[in-house]
Amino acid sequence: MSESKTAPKQEFVLTKEIEEEMKQSYLDYSMSVIVGRALPDVRDGLKPVHRRILFTMLNLGLLHNKPFRKCARIVGDCLGRYHPHGDTAVYDALVRMAQDFSLRYPLIRGQGNFGSVDGDNQAAMRYTEAKLKKEAEEMLEDLEKETVPFVDNFDGSMQEPTVLPAKFPNLLVNGSSGIAVGMATNIPPHNEKEVCNAITALIDNPELTTENLLQHITGPDFPTGGIIQGVSGMKAAYETGRGSIRVKARSTIEDKKIIINEIPYQVNKSILIEQIADLVRNKVIKGISDIRDESDKDGIRIVIFLKQDANTDVVHNQLLKHSRLQVSYGINMVALVNNQPRTLGLKSIIQEFIKHRQNIVRKRTEFDLKKAQERAHVLEGLIVALNNIDDVIKKIKKSKDVQQATKTLITSYKLTEIQAKAILDMRLQKLASLEQEKIKSEHKGLLEKIKDLETILADESKIKGIIKDELTALISEYGDERKTEIVETEAEDLEAEDLIKPEDMVVTITHTGYIKRIPVKTYRQQKRGGKGVIAAKTKDEDFVEDLFIANTHNYLLFFTNQGKIKWLKVHLIPEGSRTARGSSIANLIRLEENEKISALISVKDFKEGYLVFVTKKGIIKKTALELFSRPRKGGIIAITLEKSDELINVIKTSGTNQILITTKAGMAVRFKEDDVRAMGRSARGVKGIRLKQDDMVVDVVLGDDKKALLTITEKGYGKRTKIDQYRLISRGGAGVINLKCNEKTGKVVAVKSVTDNDQVIMISKNGIIIRTPVKDISEIGRATQGVKVMNLGSDDKVIAAAKIVKEDSQDDPQTAN
Repeated sequence: MSESKTAPKQEFVLTKEIEEEMKQSYLDYSMSVIVGRALPDVRDGLKPVHRRILFTMLNLGLLHNKPFRKCARIVGDCLGRYHPHGDTAVYDALVRMAQDFSLRYPLIRGQGNFGSVDGDNQAAMRYTEAKLKKEAEEMLEDLEKETVPFVDNFDGSMQEPTVLPAKFPNLLVNGSSGIAVGMATNIPPHNEKEVCNAITALIDNPELTTENLLQHITGPDFPTGGIIQGVSGMKAAYETGRGSIRVKARSTIEDKKIIINEIPYQVNKSILIEQIADLVRNKVIKGISDIRDESDKDGIRIVIFLKQDANTDVVHNQLLKHSRLQVSYGINMVALVNNQPRTLGLKSIIQEFIKHRQNIVRKRTEFDLKKAQERAHVLEGLIVALNNIDDVIKKIKKSKDVQQATKTLITSYKLTEIQAKAILDMRLQKLASLEQEKIKSEHKGLLEKIKDLETILADESKIKGIIKDELTALISEYGDERKTEIVETEAEDLEAEDLIKPEDMVVTITHTGYIKRIPVKTYRQQKRGGKGVIAAKTKDEDFVEDLFIANTHNYLLFFTNQGKIKWLKVHLIPEGSRTARGSSIANLIRLEENEKISALISVKDFKEGYLVFVTKKGIIKKTALELFSRPRKGGIIAITLEKSDELINVIKTSGTNQILITTKAGMAVRFKEDDVRAMGRSARGVKGIRLKQDDMVVDVVLGDDKKALLTITEKGYGKRTKIDQYRLISRGGAGVINLKCNEKTGKVVAVKSVTDNDQVIMISKNGIIIRTPVKDISEIGRATQGVKVMNLGSDDKVIAAAKIVKEDSQDDPQTAN
């Protein structure tokens, strides 16, 4: 046996660069996603899945005046006929078209659970039902009149439209959003009445600019309402196709309550409430006591309850700043034009819609003309037959079959084959005189219709007139008022102090670390020697230790006894009633164990000046204010202290002042500020006063010759002495007698630099406070014991004092403390 030989197999190898293959494959994939899934067509504003759902529902006969049908049936038909993808994707698209919080004018009417603005999922498709709304029928109208091209479906078994006739301007009215490969679209919804008016205006005058169109379309109109803040970003988006706008919730303020009635578009209400709760829990927003969701079928209602000491405007501003009660909505108007993605301005979108509608009206008219001509042609044949009915019947009867009868009629009466067949198909009832009149009347009407249709096709202005009439009908049928308000003023990132009225505040700090602020005007003025009023209720073991005056808009620089500095805005200190104890300072600034506030400076900025520090042991240091302009959460070192020393006070200076340091035992030293050189932030300082045994520094003030030195003792005595009575000596001396301290007066507790226009506030250990004019306190010599300025109980004593600079005074407000 001989072996059979087989021919060797031939292999074909295509050589190609992998980089080129990857590039081409990715490009093909991206274009498939762009055209077939993610971007809407500029003409009907629909993506393929939405177009196929509506077409499926039309084929199922689910018109607005017909019964509902299960969504499972709609989704199944859509999948089996036109859209071979996941059923979940199709159902989600169907559901969104039925949600009145997603679409400004929903295209589908749903029955059942179709989700909520809280983000609740829709019920399964087997439970829900749907049918078309009239708006969707406007999109589908004239589809049967060969107005749009049809293509084969995925298996070639039937055909589907590539675009809908779209009498309803869906792209602008309902907007669209989607993420493709390398591009995305985010077109906001608009008011139907405004869009139709803008289209009509552009038809009348194609030279209109975008700015002219904005006289009709004032801006996006979201289904959830809200307020658009500012128009610059919106105008940019309409001009270029890209821009950003700020949308904020609509709210009202009522009696320590902020009530939210509308939220920004596409914001999940339940997640929004959780976010606000987290902000309160994390102390990003303070002043909120409770949040309730009182929303129902009538609309959204979120009630935010505020604490009694909360500033409503500040809390509202913080909510807008930190939560999704205010969002930035990015406009990116990308759509398919001739199956190519393009970024379009407002005018371009309207122009494309007008061109589409002109094409639809023209094709519809051509279709109607063709049908009218065909019918008129048939009627002309019938009329010929009716005019010769006896002869026609005789010839038909003589004919052997239908073919011969057809040929006989064509030959005898010069008819077409279509006319001859129509005569043969005519029923005998048409021979009645009334029926003959109907045929003649119909023919006459058709001739007039044909003339009108031919006139329309010959005149482009008539086509535009039809489009305008259709738009007018749409406004009459679906037009409604705007839901979203537009405020022309641009949104500002307001800081809290922008909403706070500038006002002087009395800031009190207790021994155990409670702080509060009260308007200065709360304390009425009293004469010297008055008993005062209760300034703060304290526990038995607590007492008010310090008191400062500061403006709500200022920075507060807190200096602790351990030589550290911490920052705080005055308005962030909770405002309390006159008798309230206040809030723990530990909730406002971080303090270490045994650390307490020993000085406070109120400043507007850190541009100029110096800070002068004085410690209990008489050490002084001067440092440029700008070195303290960068806050840290835990504070920074302001002065390095020796062991057992403490920071007593800090004052702000210009660098060329005179310094006056006073002690508890009634001594004072006055010297030039130039004697103290400027040092670094963490420097230790130099000796400012030489102290006697058991003595300590009480305070430091500026040594201005035009002012007086007000000295207050712990047993309620005080006096004023002209500062020029304190001779100028070198830094580090023992100084001179400021006040003769004895058992009657007690030790010195406070020293202030004052003018006749100033007032003084004194506070006792038991929380009694008195406010009195400085001029009521006697001005006497340096080495005296002073006069009674405050009556105290047997177990009480003065522990702090502060001065108030009147507004008409020329005093430096930074030294008011």
